[in-house]
Amino acid sequence: MAHFDYDLFVIGAGSGGVRAGRMAAVEGVRVAVAEDRYLGGTCVNVGCVPKKLYVYASHYAETFHEAEGYGFKAQGVEFDWPTLRDNKKQEISRLNIIYTQLMESAGCDLIHGRAEIIGEHQVRVGDKTYTAERILVATGGWPFIPDFEGREHVISSNEVFDLECFPQDVLVVGGGYIAVEFAGIFAGLGANTELIYRGDLFLRGFDQEVREFTAQEVAKKGVGLNFNCNIETVHKLDSGRLQARLTDGRVLEADQILYATGRVPNSRGLGLESVGVAQQDNGAIIVNDSFQTSVPSIYAIGDVIDRVQLTPVALAEGMALVRHLYAQGSPEVDYELIPTAVFCQPNIGTVGLTEEQARERYAEVKVFRSEFRALKHTLSGSDERTLMKMIVDAETDRVLGVHMVGAEAGEIIQGIGVALKAGATKAVFDSTIGIHPTAAEEFVTMRQPVR
Repeated sequence: MAHFDYDLFVIGAGSGGVRAGRMAAVEGVRVAVAEDRYLGGTCVNVGCVPKKLYVYASHYAETFHEAEGYGFKAQGVEFDWPTLRDNKKQEISRLNIIYTQLMESAGCDLIHGRAEIIGEHQVRVGDKTYTAERILVATGGWPFIPDFEGREHVISSNEVFDLECFPQDVLVVGGGYIAVEFAGIFAGLGANTELIYRGDLFLRGFDQEVREFTAQEVAKKGVGLNFNCNIETVHKLDSGRLQARLTDGRVLEADQILYATGRVPNSRGLGLESVGVAQQDNGAIIVNDSFQTSVPSIYAIGDVIDRVQLTPVALAEGMALVRHLYAQGSPEVDYELIPTAVFCQPNIGTVGLTEEQARERYAEVKVFRSEFRALKHTLSGSDERTLMKMIVDAETDRVLGVHMVGAEAGEIIQGIGVALKAGATKAVFDSTIGIHPTAAEEFVTMRQPVR
């Protein structure tokens, strides 16, 4: 029997890689985890965690204003970007230490450096070569910025969290989660913000009514929405500001231009080609139902396989792989009914089928809908509105999808995701007594379908 330095060598200490490494080590497996940049991965360092902290921050100006309707006078309030940025850095550093401790306490060897696969059982980090029975690639995704004149002057989501100065004028390019969320963050913190998207409406793939409703609400928050256009060139002026020429002929100036135009699998420079690991055209590693690549000893999970680019999915894949390899379990991950949220303002929470998807798949669909001004805003003076929507199979009464645009939508939809996983029918929702007064109770009080 061949002797290896490790049973499992994990490349990438992000959510999926760390979870797989830790769980394997708990099973008695000899594990090494290599990371060259972000301990904890994108999510902890330049993704979900710092983004959510900035989303919280961006709500405060609005909250101070709304508090006046409740008798509070908030005067002389100022925002200090370096305080937010540096406090965020401190929190991320704390999390990095926790991730290190988690891996080390589980028995993983943490190796700092860029790992490259040089054989079916060999990985090189720096000038040292390690051997492993199995290699797991969990290197995640990387921001994609298209080629255009002036590309070198724009930033991606990797750089946006640590800007030296807070910009007064910002252009955000893109139409997905990151673009919509950061447009809300910048606007909420006081920047003049324009969102530019080449399509006719952002958040492609979401329920159409949710997309339209969100556009109305986001515009209320002061974000300028520029659809059906794109940036042709970016020129840096002598003042240091950036001048963007758009496809519709307009010229806009900004202090920063953030490109949030998607993410691609972070698979370059790993040596995959040299050992024959099959990849898609976009660099995604091709795996079978057991997360095994075309090279039997090499596996891959998370955003680098480009199935569902969500942190909890990478975690689930990591646990499923370890269960399969080391605990005689199934490698199966259920990708149906994955709840998700967009932390724009107001938030979007969604689980299950959109109305469009349901009508394509089912003979008859009932749609239940409620739109209202939340109780809080009867005194706050805000004209923000909330949308709730439920999609039901008319034949079986099973709830196929639930969608919400409103405060804390993600918190509410997480619980509803459990109900849909359990196969809840509309009758189950109807028989559930609501919590009053809450926005969430609307989901158990909607009785008449939309005609």
